[in-house]
Amino acid sequence: MGQAVAISHREHAASALRRIAARHKDAAVVRRLLALAQVLDGQSRTEAARQNGMDRQTLCDWVHRYNAAGVAGLASRVAPGPTRRLDETQMAELEALVLEGPDPAADGVVRWRCADWRAQVKRRFALTVHERTIGKWLRRRKLTRLQPRPAHPCQDLAAQEAFKQILPS
Repeated sequence: MGQAVAISHREHAASALRRIAARHKDAAVVRRLLALAQVLDGQSRTEAARQNGMDRQTLCDWVHRYNAAGVAGLASRVAPGPTRRLDETQMAELEALVLEGPDPAADGVVRWRCADWRAQVKRRFALTVHERTIGKWLRRRKLTRLQPRPAHPCQDLAAQEAFKQILPS
């Protein structure tokens, strides 16, 4: 078995670590601080780790982070999450297409559905996504999936206005 990693960061004594733990709001950081304080008091690492709900190796990892960065190194790190499938310029292009609307002659549809957008994304960006993802993207851009009732491309607006004049109000 190897030798235990010594706590080389001696800025705080065990009592100071306990005072910091008493004021801290993150429970995970409090457990780590208390385990380090117990080790500084001379308790075995195995016992200090067990009393604070962690494995001895985990405590060793926290000692390394404490030695490198002090109390700030004990904070939980947040993972960045998955990368976005489309970058900001591609999303802006997609938003412009949504606002422009379809061209019935070129696109073959009179109104966009998520299935149509899925095909557009696959064709334009070589990316296959689920229809639900398309809906999430539209909501994130504050665009609604609801569309006005489609108008026939060959409608006669003048005939419609003339018909409205015939009807009594």
